[in-house]
Amino acid sequence: MEADRFREILDLLEASLDEPQLTGDELAGRAYLSRFHFDRLVRSALEEPPGAFRRRILLERSAYRLGAGQEAVIEIAMEAGYGGPEAFTRAFARAYGVPPSAFRSAGRPGYRLPAANGIHFLPPGGIRLPATRRSNAMTALTKMLDHHLWLSGQILDRARGLGDDVLDLPIELSVEGIDSEPTLRSLATRLVTQLEMWLAAFDGASETPPDGDRSPAALSARLAEAGPRFRAVVIGALDDGRGDETFMDMTCRPAHVFTYSGVLAHVLTFSAVRRTMAIGALESAGVDDLGAGDPMEFIGGTGEDASRITRAEGAGDGLEITGPDDLR
Repeated sequence: MEADRFREILDLLEASLDEPQLTGDELAGRAYLSRFHFDRLVRSALEEPPGAFRRRILLERSAYRLGAGQEAVIEIAMEAGYGGPEAFTRAFARAYGVPPSAFRSAGRPGYRLPAANGIHFLPPGGIRLPATRRSNAMTALTKMLDHHLWLSGQILDRARGLGDDVLDLPIELSVEGIDSEPTLRSLATRLVTQLEMWLAAFDGASETPPDGDRSPAALSARLAEAGPRFRAVVIGALDDGRGDETFMDMTCRPAHVFTYSGVLAHVLTFSAVRRTMAIGALESAGVDDLGAGDPMEFIGGTGEDASRITRAEGAGDGLEITGPDDLR
């Protein structure tokens, strides 16, 4: 099953948790599939029939609520789609080996039931999916660098549509110690020259490369050449277990010793500041389609860009809703 279709069906099943009385035919209808085709797709994707999957997830939700709160068993039974506490107690005891009252008194034991597909209830009302492939810290670092190179390219692409008056307009908010008197053009330039500078150091150069054409079009071409080379050197070193290997940077006065891991951390840290300021300058110029430049969606998952998220936050006796600007 295609990933988008799989996610669509999982979203449908997740939404149906609050409607436990839905029949299989009704669920299939919401997916615009016949009951036969729907059951076959779900069984193939989840290694579990749709009815059994929903019952298990609903029981896991019930077990979580039994351990987390003081809701009456009859209320939990009704929310799980059981007509009364007796039927719920029988089903719960078959699944967990003890009746609901004993489960609750055990003090929040694990609520997950065995499942070959690794999909489980996620409090307070969702579904937890296992990773589709193994990943580690190296995977995350590689994706962070890929996001940096991609977003730098997007910033330069947007800048190509702006005039010199906007590109060279001073940015009032600057960060001490990073760039003095920044403009959109200077920030975009630094996103590129930073990579070019490190490439020269990797090659043993004694001087940084001369600055070239600083038009957005030229900077885009320079990034397209420097970005993949920088990635190949740094990620190649980390992949080979040589992240802490040292090299002498002869462009420094006096020369300094660095590691590939340190260079990657440096580039990701300082470029994040420059990208954020550049995106802010673009937004001031009316170009706001990059949001906050959040790597969340790029790296993985369905997390929204920080500029589009609102979040509930406890505040005293009430509930405060924080806006997107609080999350950048």
